[in-house]
Amino acid sequence: MSVPHQPSTDTATTAEATSGAVLSPAADTPPAEPTDLPDPDDASDDALLEPADDEPSDDAPSGDARSGGAGGGRSGTDLLVREGDVAGDYLERLLDILDVDGDIDLDVEGDRASVAIVGGELQDLVGSDGAVLEALQELTRLAVAQSTGVRSRLMLDIGGYRARRRSDLTSLAAEAARRVASSRQAERLAPMNPFERKVVHDVVAGVAGVHSESEGEEPNRRVVVLPDA
Repeated sequence: MSVPHQPSTDTATTAEATSGAVLSPAADTPPAEPTDLPDPDDASDDALLEPADDEPSDDAPSGDARSGGAGGGRSGTDLLVREGDVAGDYLERLLDILDVDGDIDLDVEGDRASVAIVGGELQDLVGSDGAVLEALQELTRLAVAQSTGVRSRLMLDIGGYRARRRSDLTSLAAEAARRVASSRQAERLAPMNPFERKVVHDVVAGVAGVHSESEGEEPNRRVVVLPDA
């Protein structure tokens, strides 16, 4: 589903930018109390080396019906569709304020809502190494959580950045796994965000004779590829 967006140039839009209205959810949906939100699953500060499946919930699928997991059935799917709608409204207002052209595509992929901004000159919204994209994703999740009352695992892509990054990481992880399987020597990859680490873990899991773990703390958390014992 694609929602075309055209930037607005009226004075009300400029006033929104200075008032911080972009951080608010859609006006027709009453915000939930912040105390209703589940606490995030923060990684333990002293767990510097842990198995891949202990990554934060953003890395791995969840069956929690509150976030639209596989066990949520129709109600879970409805929640994910609602998340996408709220996120689409939020991002459309953001594009208006920034005076940026772009279409908003909404979808549901597995157990999370998926939103993409496509078209136009969008590199500034991606930033160096996707840093701006990651920040916008967190802001969008907060807006969605405030509207729905549950923590969101929505995935945001801008200008196809995540799709390209996934392809690059798939090749990188496969090559590292093959080297480790042959040399029997562990390799530490560069620091990555949770999305990127999940891609690497999935690729390594499909290569015989090796496995992967995550070590360190954000923002320097990285994947280690190790030979099986």
